[in-house]
Amino acid sequence: MKKICLFLLIALMSFQGFSQQKTLQLEDYKRWSRIVQPVLADDGSWFAYSLRPNGGDDTLHLKNIATDNIERFENGSNPIFSSDVQHFAFFTQPGKKKSEELKKEKKPVTKTAFLKSLGNGKTFEVSRADKMEFSEDGKFWAVHRTKPEGKKNSHKGSDLVIHDLESGNVMTLGNVEEFSFNKRSDKLAYTVSAEDKIGNGVFLLDLHNRSTQVLDAEKSDYKHLVWDDHRADRKEWGSKGKTLAFLKGVADDSLIHTAYDLLVFANLDNSPNKHQLEKDNTALADLVISDLSRVYFQENGKGVWVGLKQQEAKVKMSKDTIPNVDVWHHKDDRIQSVQMVRAERNRRNTDTGLFDFEKGTLTQLTDHPDQSLVMSNHNRYLIKRDEKPYVSDINWGVSPADLYRVDVSSGDEKMIEEEINRPLEVSPNGRFYIYQKDSALIVYDLENDRKVNVSEKADVSFMNMDHPYPHENPPYGVAGWTKDENHVIVNHEFDLWLLALDGSSAENLTKIGTDKEIRFRLANLEREEKWVDLDKTIILTAYGEWTKKSGFYALEKGKEPSELVYDDAMFGSAQKARNTEKVVFTRQTFTEFPDYHLADMRFGKPKKLTNANPQHAEYAWGKRKLVDFENGRGDKLQGTLTLPANYEEGKSYPTIIYFYEKMSDRHHQYSMPVYDDRPHMSTYASNGYMVFMPDNVYEEGRPGTSALDGITSAANKLIELGYADADRIGLQGHSWSGYQTSFILTKTDMFKCIVTGAPPTNLESFYNNIYGSSGTVHHGIMEIGQVRMGRGVTPWTHREDYQRENPMFHIQNINTPFLILHGTKDGAVDWAQGLELYNAARRMGKEVIFLSYPNEGHHLTNEANQKDFQVRMKEYFDHYLMDKEAPTWMESGVPHSQKLYEMAE
Repeated sequence: MKKICLFLLIALMSFQGFSQQKTLQLEDYKRWSRIVQPVLADDGSWFAYSLRPNGGDDTLHLKNIATDNIERFENGSNPIFSSDVQHFAFFTQPGKKKSEELKKEKKPVTKTAFLKSLGNGKTFEVSRADKMEFSEDGKFWAVHRTKPEGKKNSHKGSDLVIHDLESGNVMTLGNVEEFSFNKRSDKLAYTVSAEDKIGNGVFLLDLHNRSTQVLDAEKSDYKHLVWDDHRADRKEWGSKGKTLAFLKGVADDSLIHTAYDLLVFANLDNSPNKHQLEKDNTALADLVISDLSRVYFQENGKGVWVGLKQQEAKVKMSKDTIPNVDVWHHKDDRIQSVQMVRAERNRRNTDTGLFDFEKGTLTQLTDHPDQSLVMSNHNRYLIKRDEKPYVSDINWGVSPADLYRVDVSSGDEKMIEEEINRPLEVSPNGRFYIYQKDSALIVYDLENDRKVNVSEKADVSFMNMDHPYPHENPPYGVAGWTKDENHVIVNHEFDLWLLALDGSSAENLTKIGTDKEIRFRLANLEREEKWVDLDKTIILTAYGEWTKKSGFYALEKGKEPSELVYDDAMFGSAQKARNTEKVVFTRQTFTEFPDYHLADMRFGKPKKLTNANPQHAEYAWGKRKLVDFENGRGDKLQGTLTLPANYEEGKSYPTIIYFYEKMSDRHHQYSMPVYDDRPHMSTYASNGYMVFMPDNVYEEGRPGTSALDGITSAANKLIELGYADADRIGLQGHSWSGYQTSFILTKTDMFKCIVTGAPPTNLESFYNNIYGSSGTVHHGIMEIGQVRMGRGVTPWTHREDYQRENPMFHIQNINTPFLILHGTKDGAVDWAQGLELYNAARRMGKEVIFLSYPNEGHHLTNEANQKDFQVRMKEYFDHYLMDKEAPTWMESGVPHSQKLYEMAE
């Protein structure tokens, strides 16, 4: 009897605790934080991260993993550990409120760099910090400071503080503009920029004996310090770090570009050798070495890559006498609007040259902005891409280019292929380049000038045939290159395949992916390992196509993958500690925030490292389940259904359908309450709604018709299963799904209300609209992009098709009340598209409200506006789907004279 009473008491307490959970409201959002800037120490003993609350300031957390002790630093950011894990450093700066006050007072918002010993806890700080870094051996900490307030000298130099972490000694170097440790950590190079250029130069500090060597000193500007070990593998650090390059020049007021010399100092650990490419070298002709591009070393350390620019004379002109006109010409390679948006980028564009400082020769390798080099570790040959022949208004999602092999010493080049849409990558040693040609994967051997179809022996396709857009389907990608340098590992839809570079064989490494519909991919936990060693255990990520389970598997050569962890959850952000077999990762579900966990390389006995949102347990949240359905064409589809908190089996609920394209892969995604312009599943479920996110697929030339079919099929399935109240279903979509919701609005009365955000509403006018953010015309996205009308399908050649799929041609059919959201500065979908829909619906007497947010872009970014829309969207759904009283703004609007923003100071 006592046991029964105890059981009833526990059950009653549990029920009371559950029933006392709060419904989630907008005012609760400020309690939620996301994790930013996570960093694991190289030995896996410490973990640093910041919590960023909605609308609030970051708090940096430093956790001792062994003791679970956590130290917190308000407004801390950019945490770093020294490589020996003896020290920890970070920045702090004033919070948002204080920063705004300083800006209004026209005072600088400065950062402070903090150093903390992880052994004895001692701290050291440097105010007015701009940049900080540890030497690679962890023995030195350098902080570059900004100038004191009021110091507006023309020179750019400021103090550099160098802390010797072994002795505790601190030294300060004045007027430093740039600094750079070599990877061996025995040298620090720095440039000086002083008043009137007196004392300017490049200097070398020996970190062992503190002696300083002058490499070059004149009344010149010095820029772009770089060591020959800048991009070197860790195993090469011992043999490199002895050669330094930089630019030196003096501005000429009569010329646009400063002409620089390139200086290279080699053998710096002994008797330095100086090499110089002077600005008046005949090889440059009318080109200059430009500071608009960084310089860096060739892999073998014998050459330096430089940016080259055509010199131009300054011409003094008065805008009062010059006409302001843009000439839009049909022969322009790129439309004027693109040229305008890219003007600054094009101004900064440089051609690429290689200076062989041992031979004293310069080779120019590109001479046009549409040409680029695929940089690699090969010291003789590179792949050159030339996109110029294929520049088109129609390109969307692809950048076709001709491929060349170029000899970096002579500049000689040979065409490899014409019009390649799907390039992949170069091998770690630079010898092989892989790309897709038609449906085959081709590997080009740069050394032997030979092409091989490496996919020919495989009985599967590596092209993504489910790619939704009507242009060349992409491959699934490259997973890695094997350590024996004889194979490439490529992704299939589900499996990993080992392809011989000579085309002789193709082997399915993971074997079971296709049968079980589990997508395997390399986890790439070894951040610095360029090759895949198949003689070692390989860690894979795994994702179930229809179950949505995910996790990690282990793969051993010749065997099937073995499960390490594979759960009804979403795993991510895995990173391994450099010097130990420990890994951190996130795990999340709809009800579980993606906190970080620590485990061994078998993912056994994970330890939770963070608890970002403990308040989650206080709120009624809901849960999710997968729902399978078919559209009218018989396509098998799936959606993730959020059940309301306190869901009662068999009861139908008010339902919101939120969609884009494929949404079911968000099944295990935590529904984070944040300020934005989307419906949050957690909030609506907490307040008694069903929310469904269905997948949708499209038929070419019928984007709206396909959306109508897919979304009504999804809604009917929910009604059939008894989840959705057929008389209380709402629809919400933004951008591409804003178009779809707008079209559905004109074709069915199935939905009680609709909210559409940033919607393309008139396909004919949208076809000729401009992306404000990029300047490109919408021809590409309309024909071969998201709208997928089909290549060559225009409003003039296929008028009936456009009118059929155009919401603006069916306004008279609207019987559903709807709400439009749009920002006036939308750089993706012009604000006029939302206005067109509003004006047409208003003229036809339809029940429409247009929420127009001045100076907002494609998504709302101002916090006050985000909160405002979240409130109005929920009030809108609450009225139509929950029978709540409509607020005044819905009943009668808000006259401009009563707009609060206009009354504010």
